[in-house]
Amino acid sequence: MPRLYGFDDQSRQRLRDDEVDPLRQMVSRALADEEQSNGDVATWANGEGYRGTMGGEWKDASVGRLFRNPAIAGLRYDDEGKLVDANHPGVITREEFEALQERDARRKPASAAPVYPYLLVDGGSECGMCAFPLQGARTNAGTPGYRCRPKDKQGHGGGCGEVRIDAELLETHVAEYAVAELLKPGVREQILKAQQAVREQVEHMKAEVEDLTARRAEAGALYGKREISSEAFVAADREITARVKEIAARIRFAEQMANFKLGGAKDLVRWWNNAPHASRRATLRLLLEKVEVFPARARGVRTIEPGRVVLHWRKLPPELSGTH
Repeated sequence: MPRLYGFDDQSRQRLRDDEVDPLRQMVSRALADEEQSNGDVATWANGEGYRGTMGGEWKDASVGRLFRNPAIAGLRYDDEGKLVDANHPGVITREEFEALQERDARRKPASAAPVYPYLLVDGGSECGMCAFPLQGARTNAGTPGYRCRPKDKQGHGGGCGEVRIDAELLETHVAEYAVAELLKPGVREQILKAQQAVREQVEHMKAEVEDLTARRAEAGALYGKREISSEAFVAADREITARVKEIAARIRFAEQMANFKLGGAKDLVRWWNNAPHASRRATLRLLLEKVEVFPARARGVRTIEPGRVVLHWRKLPPELSGTH
C-alpha cells in the first residue's frame, strides 16, 4: 500500500518536507478559487513538476482522494462519522480540511449517496471461504453491501473475492438473532458482567500503550546519543508505532462495548431500531465473536439461504457467566 502524500512513513508520524509545501499549495488553490476543479489542480501540480508517491502524474481522481482523506489534517473519522484527532501530525489545518469537504459537497450532484453506517466492518464479519474481514462496498447499483476484497494483481492485500452480500439483508438477519438472544433469561446480566471485564481490559491496554510510548522515547534517546543506528531506531519506531495503532483501535471498540447503555427489555426491538449506531455495534461485539458469510448458491439471491451466514456467539468464561 503506497504511503499517503505529504507523509514520510506508513504510520504518518513524520511529514515529508518536499511534499508538504506542494500539498498546501494544491489545497490553497482549490479553496481560493471556486472555479478550480480537482482536474485543474492536478494540471497545475503536474506543470510544476510535482508527482504522486508512486511517481505518476496527478489526476482529477487522485487529487480528490487526497483532499477527502482526513489524515492530511492529522484527523480521522470515528465510528459516528465525526472528525477526531488521529494522533499524528497534519499538513493542513482542520479548518482547511473542513473547507475542502464543504467544497466537495457543493460540487457533488444532489443525488450523491450518503455515507452508510456499516455495523459489521472492522473485524465484525469475515469471508467464510478465506477468513478475510469483510469490508463495506457499494454495488454497481449504488446500494450498500459487504464484500471480500480480492487480492491485487501482485497477489497482495486482500482475500478470495468470492463473497458479496447486501448490507441491509445481512444486518437485518444478524440483528434479529441478536435481539432474540438479548431476550433470553440471564443474558442481560451476563452482558453487564462482560462490560465490566472489558473495562478492565481497556485499562490494561492503556497501560500497554503508555509502556510502548516510553520505550519509543527511550529508543529516541539512544539514537540521539548515537548508541543505536538509524536503521535500528527506525525499525523499533515502526514496530512500536504499528503496535500502538493496533491497540488504539482495540481500545476504541472496547470502550464502545463497555460504555453503551442497553435498552429496557420491555421494548427491546424498539430500542434496537432507535439506538445509536455505536450502541448497536457494541452490542453485536459483546454478543458475537464473529459473523461468517459464505457465497450465495446463485447470483442475485435476495434471501439468507441456510448455512450462508454463521453466527459465532461469544462464550463468557465461568467467572462471568455465573456458572461453575
